[in-house]
Amino acid sequence: QVQLVESGGRLVQAGGSLRLSCAASGRGFSRYRMGWFRQAPGKEREHVGDIHWSGTNVYYAESVKGRFTISRDNAKNTMYLQMNSLKPEDTAVYYCAAELTVGHCSAYGCYDVADYGAWGQGTQVTVSS
Repeated sequence: QVQLVESGGRLVQAGGSLRLSCAASGRGFSRYRMGWFRQAPGKEREHVGDIHWSGTNVYYAESVKGRFTISRDNAKNTMYLQMNSLKPEDTAVYYCAAELTVGHCSAYGCYDVADYGAWGQGTQVTVSS
C-alpha cells in the first residue's frame, strides 16, 4: 500500500492557476492508477480525473475538462493536478488516491470513490470571485 500526501492548495482568485502535488511513498506507486477527487462543502466527494500508471488514458470530469490537467512523474513518485481558469465552484478539498490494488481499474478510467483504497489527507483550494 502506498501513502499519499497532497500539497499546493491555497486561496486563489477566479481565473487564476494552481498546481497541486501528490507525493507517494511506499512500494509500487508507478503501477497504480491514480485519481484526483474533490469534496465541496455539503457535497459528496466527486471524481475530478484519473490517470493510468503509464501516464496515458487520462480521464476528466466534464466540469473540469479543458481546464485541469493530470500528469505523473513516476521517477519522482509524484502526481500533479494543474488547474487553470479556476472558478469559485472549484472550491473544495482536493484528494489524491490510488486504486484499491494494482490492476483493479481498467485502462479506460476509474471513477468511483470505492475503487480507490489509499487516500491523502486532502488540501484546501479556495477560489474567490
